[in-house]
Amino acid sequence: MLELHKLEQNDFELFKSWIKNKDELMQFAGPAILQFPITDEQLERYITDNRRIVYKIILLETNEIIGNAELNFENPRPRLSRILIGDINKRGKGLGKQIVNKMLEKLFTEYDFQEADLNVYDWNKAGIKCYEKVGFIINPQLSNTQTSCGTTWIALNMTITKERWLETRLT
Repeated sequence: MLELHKLEQNDFELFKSWIKNKDELMQFAGPAILQFPITDEQLERYITDNRRIVYKIILLETNEIIGNAELNFENPRPRLSRILIGDINKRGKGLGKQIVNKMLEKLFTEYDFQEADLNVYDWNKAGIKCYEKVGFIINPQLSNTQTSCGTTWIALNMTITKERWLETRLT
């Protein structure tokens, strides 16, 4: 089981330890929010931006912080953003699906939104598979490209409705 709690200043060093280089930062954060190397000042601006809620992910069985996730309200449709399981040993164990479901539960029950989206790079097959298991579908009209270290990355947009999320949880 997981819980989402707001990221705080005393979490900054752990957060920074998860991002080792510019490519990892681009995969996690995209081109605009944070710059490598990440500083406390950048993180302070990040967590105090009123257009987003930034969470740390806590694994309840060990009470350890294993990652980060964000609900982004910059656009009319809320977006799941910057989802990272920072502890490499915790990846590939189904935690991503739990994290996404926790985030959608907040959006669809606490905040009463009817739909949400996210962006994921097309080469991130594990991420795409995780999001599809939760009920997201690819929206081909909203893909875009970004360049990192001379390589072009295609960001796919994926959407989900509250109705589809509820149906997927029942199956």
